[in-house]
Amino acid sequence: MKRYFVIITLFFALLNSACDKDFLNRRPLDATTSDVIFETPDQLRTYINTFYNSAMFPKYANHGSDFESDNQVSGSPNQRLQGTRTIATTGTIGFGNVRKINFFFDNYRRVEKNYTLDEYKQYLGEAYFFRGLIYFNLMQSYGDIQILTKTLTTESPELYNPRDPRNEVADFIIDQLDSAAMYLTADKTSGAGRINRWIALLIQSRVALYEGTWEKYHNGTPFGVADANPDKYFTKAVEAAEELIDAGIYSIYSTGNPTSDYRELFAQLDFSANSEVMFWRKYDNNLTQGDGDFTNDRFFRMETPSNKSITKQLADAYLCTDGRPISGNELFSGYNTLASEAENRDPRFYQTIATPDQIWKIDANSDTTYWSDAYAQLNSKADMNAPSGYIIQKGYNPNLVYHVQQYEESPGMIYRYAEALLNFAEAKAELGILTQADIDKSIKPLRDRVGMPNLLVDDIATDPNWDFPTLSPLINEVRRERRVELAAEGYRWDDIARWAAADELIVGTRPKGFKASQIAKNPFPVDEDGFLDPLKNAMPEGYGFKVGRDYLNSIPISEIVLNDNLTQNPGWE
Repeated sequence: MKRYFVIITLFFALLNSACDKDFLNRRPLDATTSDVIFETPDQLRTYINTFYNSAMFPKYANHGSDFESDNQVSGSPNQRLQGTRTIATTGTIGFGNVRKINFFFDNYRRVEKNYTLDEYKQYLGEAYFFRGLIYFNLMQSYGDIQILTKTLTTESPELYNPRDPRNEVADFIIDQLDSAAMYLTADKTSGAGRINRWIALLIQSRVALYEGTWEKYHNGTPFGVADANPDKYFTKAVEAAEELIDAGIYSIYSTGNPTSDYRELFAQLDFSANSEVMFWRKYDNNLTQGDGDFTNDRFFRMETPSNKSITKQLADAYLCTDGRPISGNELFSGYNTLASEAENRDPRFYQTIATPDQIWKIDANSDTTYWSDAYAQLNSKADMNAPSGYIIQKGYNPNLVYHVQQYEESPGMIYRYAEALLNFAEAKAELGILTQADIDKSIKPLRDRVGMPNLLVDDIATDPNWDFPTLSPLINEVRRERRVELAAEGYRWDDIARWAAADELIVGTRPKGFKASQIAKNPFPVDEDGFLDPLKNAMPEGYGFKVGRDYLNSIPISEIVLNDNLTQNPGWE
């Protein structure tokens, strides 16, 4: 925990003095930093603003964010999936943000001298939100973690506390988000400024669903929880998501065009008026350039696959247009070409994966180039390499006028309402109480957007290739819906981890691609059935993920040396 003692350079005090044009009105030099920072609501806001950064809200990634899963593949094996990570001998767990947010809670009440709660409660709510988010990130990485709620010194006995059990950490996070929801504004806002009550509820549903499924599916393993109570968390996930849904503030984005609405959702230039996007980052060259955190070039980079692609495993998950799986389905036109694969499929297939007949580029003169030209060059040079063959277009806008190598103004989506619908449906399914009415208000809007048939509780077609054949058909289909709707958005690894599903989806497998016969040049290996098998030579036995170790990170040995009450995570001993 050495990082917990890194001295935080609180430059914000300068912002306060800079506002005093009269030098004589400035604070005396011996005034404490906390006195200067926390005496007005504006100063609370200035402090909280420092948490609105790319560490808390990672930007929407070029080419997607599911490479640590079975959804996407790059040119080299992922270390976690391959099982080749080594124990951390140095470094820290990373309590810097814990100390920083606790400093706020230790000092914010100074503002009460001259201001009412209504004048600063938004920033108090944001502080609770960020403390919950910080601890959720730590829990996902390490499981058990010390709960610290005040700023410590080198003499604080809490430095030598053991780790608190993960279920107590989850309860703490949920409590923080309850407080956040109580204080945060209920206004929808533009989504590009400050978080609101509904975002706190969304993340609360995420946390509760994560912990509930973790406790259920890791039960009896080294990662399990004593006296596990998953239903408690599923119930909380339902409550949080349902409150958000029933509020009617957000809805699924649709213009009534099922063949393009899903793709266009991720290609927009501004989400201010979007009914679905709850929180996003705006990149504005007039406001942001030069702030040290503005390298944005998603549209530009996604002109080429750049060694990043969708897996066959994900492609096969998309249903046919009759709402049934491809296995044994007469609507499925086979694998001979990407065009035939896309025929009669859930429209999210070809709105996520670029197919040859779709637009690749539109230049300033409105001249159009199609993805067929890109596929003609596939795997012929480094930037045109796509290990699986499937090029991702989700998140891409073909209009070249918007493509800029560094200071591109393509917005970064962070949270969207669709997740709340999926969290609600899954939590209800895990409780065994998901009804047709529940599906109609959660999964149906997602399918309606793309013109797909609704999921019917009493008419679920058996899929011989279900990922989880020992689970109910309903849970399998809810999980499929989540995978397809949130594809490449960075959810998949977290889902695999909380479902304890690496043994089913990762171990001994390799990411596959489309039929190699479709492309003129191919530097990648091919399997016995003619499908691209890009990591065949690198991993002849498939991924070596260690199920007794790799769900969590190791505790750095240097931390255990400093605090002998710390224990190592399973498998890293």
